[in-house]
Amino acid sequence: MDFSLIFVVMFAAFAIIFLFSVIKIVPQGREFTVERFGKYTKTLKPGISILTPFVERIGRRMNMMEQVLDVPTQEVITKDNAMVKVDGIVFIQVMDAARAAYRVDNLPYAIAQLCMTNLRTVVGSMELDEVLSQRDAINTRLLHVIDAATEPWGVKANRIEIKDLTPPSDITNAMARQMKAERERRAVITEADGEKQAAIARAEGAKQAAILEAEGRREAAFRDAEAREREAEAEAKATAMVSEAIARGDVNAINYFVAQKYVEAFAELARSPQQKTVIVPAEMGGLVGTIAGLGELVGLAREQQHARTETRAVARPAPAPAAPVRPAPRRPGGAVPTTE
Repeated sequence: MDFSLIFVVMFAAFAIIFLFSVIKIVPQGREFTVERFGKYTKTLKPGISILTPFVERIGRRMNMMEQVLDVPTQEVITKDNAMVKVDGIVFIQVMDAARAAYRVDNLPYAIAQLCMTNLRTVVGSMELDEVLSQRDAINTRLLHVIDAATEPWGVKANRIEIKDLTPPSDITNAMARQMKAERERRAVITEADGEKQAAIARAEGAKQAAILEAEGRREAAFRDAEAREREAEAEAKATAMVSEAIARGDVNAINYFVAQKYVEAFAELARSPQQKTVIVPAEMGGLVGTIAGLGELVGLAREQQHARTETRAVARPAPAPAAPVRPAPRRPGGAVPTTE
């Protein structure tokens, strides 16, 4: 009884081991290679598969997802003999499980070494300034070379990125000084441009001010000339009227004209800013006589106007005009002649 129980247990264990060795479940993102007596026969895709018992077995379990590999830091001498430290990362994906499993041993290590050697070649063919400023060009060249080299292995290089570029300390200091000098140069140029624009703006403003001032002077001169022209016309008319009066024998017109000029001259003398003392003629009677002459002239003009009005009203001969007043003799002291 005990022997039969042991036999059943052993048979069940053997059946379980047999089933696990025959039935294989491949997870998503993985592929298994199958070997028959040590020789590759096929590749198992994700899902469940059944192998031939005691003949076939799983060879390699390959990861078909995209993988990230680190490229170790290394020192590289550039074309202009500058030492830089470079490292990076590479993104790869296995496309053919059989070739990746059986054509290269230790695939990650092989790809890392391939990236290091090609990185040294690419960076060494460039100058330091190009290495620091053209990372995209370095990545593109490395990707082209690595992808072509890994294609026989059934691996595709999707991207290669340089993580860090570290130049020597002396070169870093020189680059810092160069950057400072460049920024100072840009600041000086910007300041000079600002001063230039300000000078141009000031010149434009002065130009516009000068133009407006010239236009103002021209307009003022035009108005002054027009005023002088009108004043001359008025003066000419007044002179013509006085001349006509003189031609008719009216002496009061002469007295009026001379008295007007006398008063204007005396007023200008009094308004002069340089005149601190005003000299008044000793004989004020001359001025009074002049004013009296002006009064008689105005009265005579009124009588003549009144006589004309009565002549038109009653239609009778007008009365004889009054005798003209003779001018008074000129007195000493520059007094204007007046009527007495």
